This record gives sequence, C-alpha cells and structure tokens, in this order.
Amino acid sequence: MSQNLIQNTIVFVKEKLEGAEAGHDWFHIERVWKLSKKIAGAENCNLEVVELSALLHDIADPKFHDGDETLALKISNEFLKSQNVSDELIEQVLFIIKNISFKNRGEVPDVLPIELQIVQDADRIDAIGAIGIARTFNFGGFKNNLMYHPDIQPKLNMAKEEYKKSQGTTINHFHEKLLLLKDLMNTKTGKDLAQERHDFMLNFLDQFSREWNVE
Repeated sequence: MSQNLIQNTIVFVKEKLEGAEAGHDWFHIERVWKLSKKIAGAENCNLEVVELSALLHDIADPKFHDGDETLALKISNEFLKSQNVSDELIEQVLFIIKNISFKNRGEVPDVLPIELQIVQDADRIDAIGAIGIARTFNFGGFKNNLMYHPDIQPKLNMAKEEYKKSQGTTINHFHEKLLLLKDLMNTKTGKDLAQERHDFMLNFLDQFSREWNVE
C-alpha cells in the first residue's frame, strides 16, 4: 500500500472539509479512519480500500449538498484518478461510498464486501456513545431542531425520502437511528465496540428523561 497515497488523501480531505459542520468534519473522518484500521486488524481485507474509503466516505455528505448523492462519488473519482489509482480500486472505493449510509440500507446488495462492512461499522460506531451524543446535539443545533418535545413521537421505520426530510427532535433521532445501530454491526469487533457505546446512550437518555421531568 502506498503511504504517499494515504497522506495525499488526508491532505485533500482536510482541505475539502475545512469549515465543515463539527459532526462531519476532518475529526469525524479521522476517527472513522482509525476505527476502520482497528476493525480491519481482525479481518482478511484489502486495507488500502478500507483506508481510502474511510477517508473519502463523507467528502460531500448529501445533507450539506441539497441531497446530492452523486457529488461525493464525482469528487472521489476525480481525486483518485489524479493519484493514478487503478480503475479496479476506484470502483471498490466508490461502491463503499455509495452504499455506506444508514438511509440507503434498504438499497444495498444482500452480500457486502468485507471492506464495506468494516468502514460501515466504523462510521456507525462514531455515531453512537459519547461522541455520537455530542455529534447529534451539535447537528441538531446546526439545524435549529428542538432538543425534545413530549408531544412529538419518534417515527420508526421511515422510508428513505421521509428520513431525509425529517425535522424531528434531537432526542427522537436516538430512537429513529442511533439505538438501532448496535444490531446493524457487521463484524465481531464492531459489535463489541458498539455494545459499550449503546449502553452509554441508554444511560444518558434515562438521565435526560429524569432531568427533563424534574424527577
């Protein structure tokens, strides 16, 4: 694996995400990259595909680009071609970027490459636990969403388009997505890491409820 390619990708991603919303900035990418390498250590996989996919997976998150799901693919493709990466490797990376998202889970193939399983687990792990809580409230503030409203119930099993347009509360997002992620992990390492973070979120939600209701 070319360390120059990985370093060039890091520089590129840092530049592209300068000024990004704090839950989807370079530091999110860095954590997912490190988590991906940690998970990959227990799997038989192409580490170069894993690292490149982890670094590029949120290069143009559709949430911040009018829902455009093709922009990240275009940017990643152009960058990798500029680095003289093989067409085969580019195809593998773009497949992961296209299929990693929670909202797209109903559209992916039944059998996923191990590299996608690894990066997907890493991305989902960074969405839960203490970091996940911080990211969720940061994004809720960014969108000016309510933290919580007792009369607004979570919407479970939303279709993709409904999920994309949802303006629910930040607390409801835990029930609509974050608490579901533990059982969607692909790898053993991912499942082990997710369990502790899942339990932390449950404790937080219990504490939040007691404080909200002034118990």
